[in-house]
Amino acid sequence: MKYITTIGEKEYEVEILANNQVSVDGVTYHVDFQSVSGQPVFTMLVDGKSYEAHIYREEDLWQVLLRGTLFTARVEDEREKRLRAESGSQAAESGEHILKAPMPGLVVKVPVEEGEQVEKGDVLLILESMKMQNELKAPRAGIVRRIRVSEGDNVEQREALLGLE
Repeated sequence: MKYITTIGEKEYEVEILANNQVSVDGVTYHVDFQSVSGQPVFTMLVDGKSYEAHIYREEDLWQVLLRGTLFTARVEDEREKRLRAESGSQAAESGEHILKAPMPGLVVKVPVEEGEQVEKGDVLLILESMKMQNELKAPRAGIVRRIRVSEGDNVEQREALLGLE
């Protein structure tokens, strides 16, 4: 599985491979990673070099203390990143926004109706993909203008689902 890890303004593509191997931006490392007695302390061997890290999770961020430096990291799998982008964390505040399917799936529920006023973060549609239900949320306040799908419809990635104005 691939993960996108953001530290500061820089994104890293991390892929967990077989046989204790990890690829970071295309460079493969041999990694042995162990928790120390159930504490938030981990020992790591990376290509034969030993490291110790203190790792704490705070909501959707990770705090990693490594070699005396504290890093704040956001770790998302590719699907989560697409969903967050599609849910509109950078949506325009005016004009029509077309909500598109971030992945192929089955429309489980459309809890809104055309003409309905919604607020930022309201659930517009629930899409099931890979046996997981994903809530697609309003990227901004607006009015639902056109619903293009119905419950039970199968949709393809990037298919238009509804319009929000």
